[in-house]
Amino acid sequence: MINHIVMFKLKEYGSETEKRAVLNEIKSGLEQLPEKIEELKYMEVGLNYELDAKSFDFCLISHFVDIDGLNAYQVHPEHVKVANFIRENAIARAAVDFEF
Repeated sequence: MINHIVMFKLKEYGSETEKRAVLNEIKSGLEQLPEKIEELKYMEVGLNYELDAKSFDFCLISHFVDIDGLNAYQVHPEHVKVANFIRENAIARAAVDFEF
């Protein structure tokens, strides 16, 4: 199995309400992907409880049977839609993929 972990830091927003709305939209979009992408075997999305944290704003943990599954996920149109929205709002990203 491949474990894919990604963390994102979002750009500055005019209010906490605006930032929370963007985070909730990202979380909702990501959590819909397992039912749309066969290769995606597990997904967990965690939002940082502190909106004004210096650390990352949210984390994604996902599992795939193999690297081919991860590669298929990355180019799947449903994932690309969510990823594009994240890119529009993120200023930093960190990721690690490993076998377990």
